[in-house]
Amino acid sequence: MENTTLLKSTTRHIRIFAAEIDRDGELVPSNQVLTLDIDPDNEFNWNEDALQKVHHKFDELVEANSGADLTDYNLRRIGSDLEHYVRNLLQLGEISYNLTARVTNYSMGLPQVAVDEDK
Repeated sequence: MENTTLLKSTTRHIRIFAAEIDRDGELVPSNQVLTLDIDPDNEFNWNEDALQKVHHKFDELVEANSGADLTDYNLRRIGSDLEHYVRNLLQLGEISYNLTARVTNYSMGLPQVAVDEDK
């Protein structure tokens, strides 16, 4: 039986929906499909490699939870783990803040600035 309630996890930079996207772009609740939305507010500058890393981490987390009930709690845990992973990518310099974003609030911490130690 298909889920009639849309289960979701939303953090600042990661949104996960237990749903499929139909032809009209609408979310249709599903017990079989998870839809991932990364950085919906475009707060970061992404490259294809970094995006693929997040998708790969998402797949790992979903696989680790296979067999568990599809609940709000389990989705929130995956979303929270992905949010921390995005923070790690930022700290490693694999992504950066998008300074032309609508809002620049540095939600993952202040940008790192290279310091010239010779001075």
